[in-house]
Amino acid sequence: QVQLVESGGGLVQAGGSLRLSCAASDSIFTIASMGWFRQAPGKQRELVATITSGGGANYADFVKGRFTISRDNAKNTMYLQMNNLKPEDTGVYYCSARIYAPTWNNWGQGTQVTVSS
Repeated sequence: QVQLVESGGGLVQAGGSLRLSCAASDSIFTIASMGWFRQAPGKQRELVATITSGGGANYADFVKGRFTISRDNAKNTMYLQMNNLKPEDTGVYYCSARIYAPTWNNWGQGTQVTVSS
């Protein structure tokens, strides 16, 4: 198990930007696949973006061209740069790690992102 702590959420107007961070408690982070998920009120949690230990990134179609996932293995930290935010991006954003497992088995507590129109 690794502890994950998200930060960087907040309230922003549509068209604005936020940068989320996810700090891991253990250097095992460096071998983990990492991901950002979000959950809007009344909706299921959905995958936003993933990044492999080597830095390969994948995005959900609804964030392509607007969000960028990255990681700094020296700091055990993952980031999500979110630009051109839309009201529909509102939700709780969670970071997750997949370590020695086929499923996402480590989760942070989440950080709220609210985009006003």
